[in-house]
Formats: sequence, C-alpha cells, structure tokens
Amino acid sequence: MTTDIIRGVPRGTADAPLSILELATVGEGSTPADSLRASTELARRAEEWGYHRIWVAEHHGMPGVASSSPAVIIAHLAAATRTIRVGSGGVMLPNHAPLVVAEQFGTLHALHPGRIDLGLGRAPGTDMATANALRRSADIDPNEFPQQVAELTAFLDGAFPEDHPYARIQAIPRTDDRPPIWLLGSSGFSARLAGLLGLPFAFAHHFSAENTEPALDLYRSSFRPSEVLAEPYALIGVAAVAADTEAEALRQAMPGALSWLRMRRGKPGLFPSPETAEAYPFTPMETDFVRERLSNVVHGDAEGVRAGLDELRKRTGADELMITTMVHGAEARLRSYELIARAHGMTA
Repeated sequence: MTTDIIRGVPRGTADAPLSILELATVGEGSTPADSLRASTELARRAEEWGYHRIWVAEHHGMPGVASSSPAVIIAHLAAATRTIRVGSGGVMLPNHAPLVVAEQFGTLHALHPGRIDLGLGRAPGTDMATANALRRSADIDPNEFPQQVAELTAFLDGAFPEDHPYARIQAIPRTDDRPPIWLLGSSGFSARLAGLLGLPFAFAHHFSAENTEPALDLYRSSFRPSEVLAEPYALIGVAAVAADTEAEALRQAMPGALSWLRMRRGKPGLFPSPETAEAYPFTPMETDFVRERLSNVVHGDAEGVRAGLDELRKRTGADELMITTMVHGAEARLRSYELIARAHGMTA
C-alpha cells in the first residue's frame, strides 16, 4: 500500500487538504430521509468543490443524527460520486465483530477501489444501554481495542498465524490490497496506538480541543514507520461555520451549541433551528457553556474562517483538516462548505 491514498493533493492554493465529516443531521421540520438526501447532495457538491474526502460518523440513539449505519451510507455516497474519497469517521469497532467490518469494507473496496477509507474509533458513539444492545453483551472492554484492530487487520489481509483459531476463516470479498485503516480518537490512547502501528491518525479537535496538541505530540513521538506510512500523518476534525456575514455565521452556529447543551443534559432531540436557539431562555450557567462551545467553532465570513483554519493548521501542524458544519438546513450547510472552498482557492 502506498501513502498516495492517504495523503491528499490540495486543489488551488490550500496549504493542506480539506475534507468533510458528515453526521446526516436531522433538523427540526425535516425527516431522516431529508437528511440522507442532503448528505448525498453534499457529497456531490464537495467533489465538485475539491474536498479531498467525506467521512460518515457512527452515532446511535440520537434523533437529530441519522448516521447510525456508516457502511450503508458510504455505499450510497460512493455510488453517487466519482472521485472523492468516502469513508468512516468512524466505525466504532467495539460495537461490531471485526469479521463483519472486514466483510463490509471489503465489499465497499471491491465496489469502489481506491476510494474507501476505514476509520476506527473505540468509543460507543451512544449511551451504554444502547451500546450493550448493539453488542448483545455488557462485557466489551474498550481496552481490548488494540486486539480488535489487530484482528480486523488480519481478516482484511488474510494474515492470521497458522495456529490462530481464525486462521481458516476468510473475510470475503478480499482483494490484493485493502482500504487504508485510520485510528480516531479524542485522547492519548488511540494517538499512541496509531503511532506504534504506523497508521494515520484523526483527532476530534471539534469536541476535545484542549487535548489536540498533546495527542498529536504523543502520536508523532510514538510513530514507527510501517508499510503504510513512512512518517506521521495527522488529520484533525474541526467545527466550522461560514456565512456571508459574521453575524449570520454566529446565528447559524448557535443551534449547534444548543444541541450540545441538550445532549450534555441527556435530552438529545432534532437539531434546533436558529429561531429555536434565539428563543431559548439560556441561564447564566448555560450561557457560559454556549460561549465555551462557540470558542471551539471557527465561524465568520469566508475570509475569517479561512484565517481561523489556517491558524489552527499552523499551530497544530495538522496534515489535513476535516470540517464538520453543524447548522440547520441543507442550504446553509452547503453555502458554508462552498464559501470555505472558495476562500481556499479550491473551486473556480
């Protein structure tokens, strides 16, 4: 496997590839079907604008998020596009048997060779009751994640030792190569593991900003060259909202902060509209929470967002930025991604 399928070549004047993390957000007044149609249109437009890849996150039990089945959505997005890389950001591996994931992504890779990424996380992507229902067991230990990654890799490569209990089991379909595996994380655990395995690493800066630079430092210091990578490759997920004016960008970003507040209180729902956010009676404590949340969202007009993204890239040394735009309505979301692409010289 070469690094070409991991490293992107930025279009235009961008200093690093820009990519998209998609959650298939279901907003007030819309349905999951509306959300998934919007995801498909976003993938098509992202390809036109020059984004390097689009990944689908795995979440469960959240009315405002329709991305519970990444492999299914990835198949649909890849079929609706031609060149953009499509992948998982990520598959929450403890929720699944490694053989099942190997078969799913082996199938995707066979259907769309050279365009599929397999990002893996160790968090459940939901509450523990739902996680137990997914796993049919409460005995899954997140510390077994390294063993699960090794098992999945062996299934994809057909490389179990002869004395392994699974040595005669084949994950089919399997091709001569496989989708590149990424490790995802929001702490040092996966950062160190990705470095030791010589894998590309994606860090969730958009909800763990205080840990970004320590995790990337740990990844780089732990890195060992592998057949996949000769040197570290770090991607960070970034929350960003661009609009025609700074005031409108702030207005579009507020519902995302309200959505986070509701999730923190154990009351997730449909993604709120700007009108709902404007009418919400924030307490002083809630106002502080929203202010802190918005400080981690790069928002403003196109040039302001570009400056914020460029500063973040330079400060962290990230090789790639993956943008997630949590706003209400497909039109505002498309506009945000288009403005960011144009500000980076990615599209005519």
